[in-house]
Amino acid sequence: MAAVLESVRAYFAPSVFTIDAENPGDVVARENLLDRAMGPNRRKKSSEKIRRGRVPADGLALVARDRDGHVIGTVRLWNVEAGVNAEGTPIDALLLGPLAVVSSFEGKGVGSALMRAAVLEAKNRGHGAILLVGDAPYYERFGFFAEKAQHLVMPGPFERSRFLALALIEGWLDGAAGMIVPSGRMLATAPVRRAA
Repeated sequence: MAAVLESVRAYFAPSVFTIDAENPGDVVARENLLDRAMGPNRRKKSSEKIRRGRVPADGLALVARDRDGHVIGTVRLWNVEAGVNAEGTPIDALLLGPLAVVSSFEGKGVGSALMRAAVLEAKNRGHGAILLVGDAPYYERFGFFAEKAQHLVMPGPFERSRFLALALIEGWLDGAAGMIVPSGRMLATAPVRRAA
C-alpha cells in the first residue's frame, strides 16, 4: 500500500491534499463527512445494507487529507461475492463506496485521486473486480460500466443503469450472475458486561 500512496502523493505533491490510509482517529470525521454528503437516508441504501456490520477489505479504506491533516475525502472497498459463475462457484469481488468529498474541495481532483488510488491498490492486492452503484458518466472514466454487472443484482432496490463494474483481471466477471452478498470480516463488538 505504501507504494500506491507514495505514487499518489508524488503526483499531487504541489496540491492541497494527500491520499492516505484511513486510521481509527478518522472515524468521526469520516462519518460526519458521509452524513453531510449522502444525506439522512444514506443508511437505507442497498449498498449500505451489504456493508452493515462488516469491516472494509484489508488495506482498502482510504482518506484524502488537507495540508493540516483534516479528512476531506473518503472511499472504502468491501469484500463481496458477485453472484456465481457457470459452475455455481461464488465470485469474489469488491464493492466500492461510499466515495465522498467535503463540498469546499469538490472539483479539485480529490474524488478522482481517491478512485485511482483505490483501484490501483485493489489491483495490487490481487482482487479480480470492483462493483459500485453510482453515476455512470463519472465512473466510466475509471473503467466502470453497467454491461459488466448486467446479470448481477443488489439486495433491495437499485437503479440498473447505476450498477457498474470494473474487471481488474480480464474475464473475472464473465458469466457472473446472481445476488451480491457480503463476504468480508464482521465488525468486532465489545463484550457486554452483565451486572452481578
